[in-house]
Formats: sequence, structure tokens, C-alpha cells
Amino acid sequence: MEFGVGSIVEGKVTGITKFGAFVALPEGKSGLVHISEIAYTYVNDVKDHLKEGQEVKVKVIGIDENGRINLSIKKAMDPPPRPAGQGRPGGRPAGHGGNMGFRGKPAPAEPTSFEDRLKQFMAASDSKLSELRQAERRSSRRGGRK
Repeated sequence: MEFGVGSIVEGKVTGITKFGAFVALPEGKSGLVHISEIAYTYVNDVKDHLKEGQEVKVKVIGIDENGRINLSIKKAMDPPPRPAGQGRPGGRPAGHGGNMGFRGKPAPAEPTSFEDRLKQFMAASDSKLSELRQAERRSSRRGGRK
């Protein structure tokens, strides 16, 4: 059975660490469920949610260039229903900004991996620094700060 990103498979927890759990998969492979991918609620201690030897259903969410398999337990199940009266995710009320980002520009698509989020942060940071430097040059030309 060949599996790739998006596959949902059964596995057995073989080890627990403070940052996640290792899961044995079919074909003698294994992967890691990061602590953030264990449950839809905050996980302070992995041992509160998983035990060694426990059978779990996991979704393959990534395979890196070294063949390491990233897994998710929470994405292998349906999300819990949101209680009535709860606002939108992120705590923003509906109708305030929508898909608008910094200074009214459309926000980029939500990044999916850490690397994508880091690239987006670096680009936004470079842009803000550039704007600050330009503003500083303009004010120094006018005899502002010295």
C-alpha cells in the first residue's frame, strides 16, 4: 500500500516526546504527529491524549525531502462543531477587514507550511522596513530630525 500526502491510515503510537508522538505506519514506515496536530484543543502534555501502543487514525500532511513523514490526528477526524454565538476564527467580527491585509491590500492566501509562513513574514517585514527607511529619508531632506 503506497501512501502519500492526504492519505488517512491506521498506525500505532510507538513513542511519546514533549513535542509529539511517533507512530508506526504500514510497510514498516513511521512518522511524527507534532503536538499541535494531536487535538483541536490546546495540548499541554502529549501523555494526556496518547499512550504508547494506542491505535490511532492519522492523516499524512507532509513528506520532506529526507523522507520524514509528518502526520496529523486532528485532520484525520471531523472538526468539533463551534458553539453557537462564537465569532469567526481569529476573533475578528464578520465584516471587519474580510480578506484584506495590511493597508487595505488583499491578504495573500493562507500559508500552509512553516516555511511559507516564514517567507510571508520576511516579505512583509522587508516591505515595512523599506517604507520606514523611505519616510526617514524624506523627513531628513526637509530638515526634520538631525
